[in-house]
Amino acid sequence: MKEKDIKILKQLGELIFKIRTEKSMSQEDVSYRCDVDRAKISKIENGAANCNVTTLIELAKGLGVEPKDLLNF
Repeated sequence: MKEKDIKILKQLGELIFKIRTEKSMSQEDVSYRCDVDRAKISKIENGAANCNVTTLIELAKGLGVEPKDLLNF
């Protein structure tokens, strides 16, 4: 994977983590609300996994934000 791709994944993960913790939500809370596996959420937050558009939209719903808010970094 290219360095710029890794940087983007890390930034996305950090933003998701920030939003989740600001809302006092656990990974389990988000997982339940958006039907995305908790382990996958962990990997995304750590920048260790890429997610497709569908997963990004589901994560946004689970976090109570617009999908565009997850791309604001």
